[in-house]
Amino acid sequence: MRNDSTEEGNRLLLRRGRQLEMATLIWNVAGVIILGLAAIAARSVALAGFGLDSVIEIGASMVVLWELADVSHTRQYRAIKMIGSSFVALSVYLAAQSTIILAVGFRPHHSPIGIGWTAATALVMFALAVGKLKVGASLNNLVLRAEGRVTMIDGILATAVLLGLVLNAFVGWWWADPVAGYVIFYYAIREARTSLKH
Repeated sequence: MRNDSTEEGNRLLLRRGRQLEMATLIWNVAGVIILGLAAIAARSVALAGFGLDSVIEIGASMVVLWELADVSHTRQYRAIKMIGSSFVALSVYLAAQSTIILAVGFRPHHSPIGIGWTAATALVMFALAVGKLKVGASLNNLVLRAEGRVTMIDGILATAVLLGLVLNAFVGWWWADPVAGYVIFYYAIREARTSLKH
C-alpha cells in the first residue's frame, strides 16, 4: 500500500515537473521573439544577451523534458553537461560583446518593451524556479534541480537587465546596458562551472 502511494506521488511529481518545464519553454519561446525585436530596436547588448539566455533556457527545458522521460544516470549526466556547455557559449559572447560596446562608447536606445518584458520575466522565472527546485528535491532529480537553478538565475538576470535598461532610460547611464551584460556573463560562467563539474 505504501509503495503504491509512493509511486502515485512520484508520478504526480513527474507530471508537475513536466508542466513547469512546458511553462518555461512556452514563456521563453515568446521571450526570444520579443527580446530579439527589442534588442534590434534598442541596439542593446543586455537585451541581446538575455535573448540568448532565453534560447539556452529553451534548450535546457527540452533537455529536462527528455530526461524526465527516462531518469537513468547516463541521461542525467549528459543533460547536465549539455546545459553547462550552453552557458560557456553564452559567456564567451557576452564577454566579447560587452567589452566592445564599452570600448567604443556605443549608446543603446531606450526600450519600453524590454523594460516591461524583463520585469514580467523576473516574476515568472522566480515562481517557476521555486516550483522546479521543490519538485526536483522531492524526486531527488539532479537535472530538474540543476534546471531550477538555471531558471532562478534567469530571474536574477532579468532583474539585472531591467536595472540596466531603467538606468539607461531614466538616468542616461548608457554604460549600464553593457554592465548588465557582464552580470549575465558572471552568472553564466558560474553556472557552467557548476554544471560541468558533475
